[in-house]
Amino acid sequence: MPAAYATRLRLEGGVLAVAGLAASVALAAKVPQARRWPLNTTGQVGLVAAGLAVLGPKSVEGWMAAAERADAVQTTGEPTPLWHVPVPMVSGALLFKGLEMIGGPLRPLTAKAGWDASLRVTAGSAVVGLTQALLLARTVAAAEAREGRTYVRLPGSRLGSGTRLGYVER
Repeated sequence: MPAAYATRLRLEGGVLAVAGLAASVALAAKVPQARRWPLNTTGQVGLVAAGLAVLGPKSVEGWMAAAERADAVQTTGEPTPLWHVPVPMVSGALLFKGLEMIGGPLRPLTAKAGWDASLRVTAGSAVVGLTQALLLARTVAAAEAREGRTYVRLPGSRLGSGTRLGYVER
């Protein structure tokens, strides 16, 4: 049986939530600059959470509605290797610190970047992971129970362009 999408959402979301929380705690505890503009950080992470709460289930429902029948023997469910899950978060966090160091004509745009922006990335990633693990996995599991299907991720799914799903009848 291929890797079930609801199971992968729980697992990958859990890994991202833990990595995001650990990185956020480390940044907040060890780097004073990460603690500047706390209302900005709280507001931006809150907007991410609100957006995910509204758009997340709608996106997953749309992907399930567009799902195609999958061959249980030939598809793997396209699980993401767990060590890949925090890579975009770490890259984004380091990018914002790096932007602060850029001089020249971009300086007005990058002057406010720094470890506080990195904290927004890591905290936002924790929220994304929690949303995947708790809300989106539950949405998929409810649809699976209702429809007698197991949804699986298909090749062609990409970060930013959406998830391509298939299903296997149970």
